[in-house]
Amino acid sequence: MKPQQQGNQLRIIGGRWRGRKLAFAAVPGLRPTPDRVRETLFNWLGPLLQDARCLDLFAGSGALGIEAASRGAAEVVMVDNDPLVVRTLREQLQLLGFSAAQVVQQDVNQWLARTATPFDVVFLDPPFRQDRLPGCIALLEAGGWLAATARIYLEAEQSWTPVLPDSWELYRSKQAGQVGYHLAVRA
Repeated sequence: MKPQQQGNQLRIIGGRWRGRKLAFAAVPGLRPTPDRVRETLFNWLGPLLQDARCLDLFAGSGALGIEAASRGAAEVVMVDNDPLVVRTLREQLQLLGFSAAQVVQQDVNQWLARTATPFDVVFLDPPFRQDRLPGCIALLEAGGWLAATARIYLEAEQSWTPVLPDSWELYRSKQAGQVGYHLAVRA
């Protein structure tokens, strides 16, 4: 049995796998970051991705973590609690031949409670309308998960207003349809 249904595909926007289509798991509520939003985000990040350590929390379709890998990230850790999502992500990364990725099946808050290793870029895109961002932001900052000048991508429903730690600065913020997306910099 295939873990995806017809139409559950995303396209890599840039980098070494540009134009490649990948399947993602058919899980209710899973919504890949739209192409237009990803293109803007990765333009914001630009050369910062080269050799970066990236963390993709609530990995879902893998659109953000795999795009980062395609654009030169040295390492990508993807965390999601759904077994079908995790299995599909592992299959897609194997197809791409990207061995510097780790896919972890665990609740994001539980994973962030462990001993930290700092990341250069963090993608934080939880399910909408579950109020997961504030707790994750606090765990990222307090837990030592962020490099000194880390970039943190936050995606939420457009009505969400970013409330960030004092050590973070909101660098960019846009909306596309029902999605509000923001890039913070750890200052």
